[in-house]
Amino acid sequence: HHIHPYIILYKMQTIAEGVEFDTIAREWRCKWSEEKEKASLVATQKAFNDVCDKVKAIDGVKDVQRVVCGGCFDFKIITSLPADKFDAWEKEKFAPEEDFLEALKKIEGVSQVEAQTFTLMTILSSSSTNGEKAEDPPSKKPKLN
Repeated sequence: HHIHPYIILYKMQTIAEGVEFDTIAREWRCKWSEEKEKASLVATQKAFNDVCDKVKAIDGVKDVQRVVCGGCFDFKIITSLPADKFDAWEKEKFAPEEDFLEALKKIEGVSQVEAQTFTLMTILSSSSTNGEKAEDPPSKKPKLN
């Protein structure tokens, strides 16, 4: 029988009936302050930039997303991995988590430095409906020679 080339078969895990997942994420978060022209937000982003290459190098990394809320003063980094790759990263204490969280704790104006693990499922994605990633307009696609 023929398997469609675009279908990737995952073994879904189930939390409860109808609540399945194939992705686990680790979130690093803190609160920043508006004081000194948002200096703590600037420093928080720089702290992440310092570990970004290590995050990109995590085996199996699917996505790294940043959430910033100017009203609640949230800064969050969410790193997603396939469920079957997550345990290996957990055994490494989510490196570079320790370095990043310690750097955040030293920034004046940063508070509530925390980490959390949760499952993450895409319910709707424009890339799954039209075959192109939303962030890659056709004009930006690399030309193949």
